[in-house]
Amino acid sequence: MFLSPFEWTIAKRYLWPGKGEGFIKLVAGISIGVVMLSVAMLVIVMSVMNGFRAELLDKIVGLNGHAIVQAYGGRLDNWESVLEEVRASDGVVDASPLIDQPLLITFNGRAEAVVVRGNTQDDIAELSDKVVMGDIARLQPGAEQVAIGARLAENIGASVGDVITVINPAGRSTPFGTVPRQVGYEIGAIFEVGLYDYDGAFIVMPIPQAQTLLLTGDTIGMIEVTTEDAERVNEIMTPIAERMAGIAIVRTWQQINSSIFEALQVERVAMFFALSFMVLVAAFNILSSLVMLVRAKTRDIAIMRTMGAGRQSILKIFVTTGFTVGAIGTLAGLALGGLVLTFRQPIVEFIGLITGQELWNPEVRFLTELPARTDPWEVFGIVALALILSFLATLYPALKAANTDPVQVLRYE
Repeated sequence: MFLSPFEWTIAKRYLWPGKGEGFIKLVAGISIGVVMLSVAMLVIVMSVMNGFRAELLDKIVGLNGHAIVQAYGGRLDNWESVLEEVRASDGVVDASPLIDQPLLITFNGRAEAVVVRGNTQDDIAELSDKVVMGDIARLQPGAEQVAIGARLAENIGASVGDVITVINPAGRSTPFGTVPRQVGYEIGAIFEVGLYDYDGAFIVMPIPQAQTLLLTGDTIGMIEVTTEDAERVNEIMTPIAERMAGIAIVRTWQQINSSIFEALQVERVAMFFALSFMVLVAAFNILSSLVMLVRAKTRDIAIMRTMGAGRQSILKIFVTTGFTVGAIGTLAGLALGGLVLTFRQPIVEFIGLITGQELWNPEVRFLTELPARTDPWEVFGIVALALILSFLATLYPALKAANTDPVQVLRYE
């Protein structure tokens, strides 16, 4: 729909009504503001929801891989052959042995439930960029040094160089019963992966040390698997699960964390549906402002009609006016959304400071900071929704204006 210079000049004039039309100007300004806020809110909320899911997935997968092959009874005796078979499977990028066992630790009279993880040296080295204190390279077989999460270190008041005692309740049998096994380890490094549950419970050590601590000999508990596509993990792992039947059970990240990610998906859809009504409200604001504009400009419309302006020209003028209001609000909303997302963490901290409340509690939210990841296609959908509703909102008042009868209007002038 192309506009002639005349139509565009009149449309620009109506975008900002003149003197004596302050109320129409106010309603038009409110329309732009509502569109801006609704678009910004949709972009912010959807980006945060996407960021939450992506960050949660990245951190969980970074520690546990895309899937695990877990032995029945917790011990995989022939794990070397199983490991090679898994590595040779289609779609598998990497696989490594893993020991994962809940135990207890004590330090300075304080006790905490922890999860002891025995990793290969390559897997331990991947934590190097998450170390906040110490040196992950200290974790060598036979060195009796471990790495612990930052929240765990805070909870027990320990630091690099301190010695913690790890307690294995399934100790050695004696004539007087089973004596828990207690082994002291020096803290060689403190890491922070960004997941509160992991930073508050994990102790990482080389596999040989974990085997000695747990008295399991040359066995492991599970195999950690990384696939070429996290979203296709079920498809990739199904043949492996069939071959491992009776030996081990295969669990994917989707199954292990199903409750979290299903809740996120439901919340994401519900939030988009609910916030879309804000865009609809904005469209009604555009409609009301145009209706008022048409009523105020009835005489002008009649004069333009008598001067030769056709119904199509009048229609295009008012559609352009209303649609431009929606477009300006949409662009302003994108800018506002981008600004808020850029400074989201300082904003959260500022609001928390003003209200005296901790708005982002890592113990509840799993992540230590408010995440955000903007999906360009999702933003395109939000923009399209806002512009389509803005366009539809202009049709009724524009048709009303185009059907104005100049004879009836000017008869009583």
